[in-house]
Amino acid sequence: MKVLLIGSGGREHALAWKISASPLLDKLYCAPGNPRIADHAELVSLNVEDHDAVVAFAKEKAIDLVVVGPEAPLVDGLSDSLRKNGIRVFGPSQGAAQLEGSKGFTKDLCARFNIPTGAYGRFNNAPKAKAYIRQQGAPIVVKADGLAAGKGVVVAMELEDALEAVDACFEGAFGQAGAEVVVEAYLDGEEASFFCLCDGKTAIPFGTAQDHKRVGDGDTGPNTGGMGAYSPAPVMPAEMVERTMKELIEPTMRGMAELGHPFSGILFAGLMITKDGPQLIEYNTRFGDPECQVLMMRLQSDLLELLAASADGKLDEVSPTFSDETALTVVMAAKGYPEAPQKGSIIKGLDEAAKTEDVKIFHAGTALKDGNLVANGGRVLNVTATGSSVSEAQTKVYEAIEKIDWPNGFCRRDIGWRAIIREQEQ
Repeated sequence: MKVLLIGSGGREHALAWKISASPLLDKLYCAPGNPRIADHAELVSLNVEDHDAVVAFAKEKAIDLVVVGPEAPLVDGLSDSLRKNGIRVFGPSQGAAQLEGSKGFTKDLCARFNIPTGAYGRFNNAPKAKAYIRQQGAPIVVKADGLAAGKGVVVAMELEDALEAVDACFEGAFGQAGAEVVVEAYLDGEEASFFCLCDGKTAIPFGTAQDHKRVGDGDTGPNTGGMGAYSPAPVMPAEMVERTMKELIEPTMRGMAELGHPFSGILFAGLMITKDGPQLIEYNTRFGDPECQVLMMRLQSDLLELLAASADGKLDEVSPTFSDETALTVVMAAKGYPEAPQKGSIIKGLDEAAKTEDVKIFHAGTALKDGNLVANGGRVLNVTATGSSVSEAQTKVYEAIEKIDWPNGFCRRDIGWRAIIREQEQ
């Protein structure tokens, strides 16, 4: 198969690494890619927003499958443009990608199809949103309705913070994403990420993970796109996975089909495991970043075969297998992230760091400049390892990080802390 992978981040590096290991692969292209994705794929400078250009390239190269990594092209309808031209795609239609593109759409779906989630209100102006917040009281959660790169969510423990978050949205802090606001009940429990491969009819579990959203140790500071993750999530044993499938995923699949948007691709449920069971925080319609990195480290099956089965509506014929080992990844970010990351600083020592046992380094935001590898984004590297426990995987990752010479980079030092407390208690 000839495959075109869309994207340039750590998630896409992990996907390229795994796809390139498939015996089904003839040729892998990636647009636009990054310096280390080039180890696995031929990089193509396509403007992904120009659907006609992507379609023309896919036709010219006789691409058998397009794999869309990031959420923006999905919400923009790239999958539809490709399918209309007879090109197979892994990724949902524009209609189905509303599950990520509009938090209000998802909350309305939950209300209509009885999917457990926090109570909510949708608002297109600040006074109404603030009146609702004052009526409900804090803690409360304020979300920009649209895509805000993981940053448009404020978990407000004080009323004043919630009111400020509403102003930020309507004053344009998140651009068009904040034109509408969803205000929802604060859910108490432990967060988990749950993944399913879907083909419009069938959904099959594809692993669990736990992400660390806040920038600082001890879950402090502003929300980010994710500072680290590990898989599997101990808070998601087999019975919790079963409940999630039955109470959330299956009604979502039925509901989306009923609305005329059957869901195909990867469905990523952000969950809160409460005393009453799993509740939906949000849906994403692509592999998480950095959750994808830990899932790919544990996946034993042929990824390309699974992606093709999803695209072809044949998921009932495959079954993914994962290693029992734990995988853990730590994000190294550029100083100033998430507000104003400093780009252009030189990174050294990666070859030495990669020699650490069971460690793989995925590139999320790097570029080559004058022969040097430099930081080219907020989240820059994903230092990832496997081990027999969270503690063991964590030790290997931080051992590798010590070998990286990048004064302008920083990372959290406590990724996996919840699971490590659990391990110590056992």
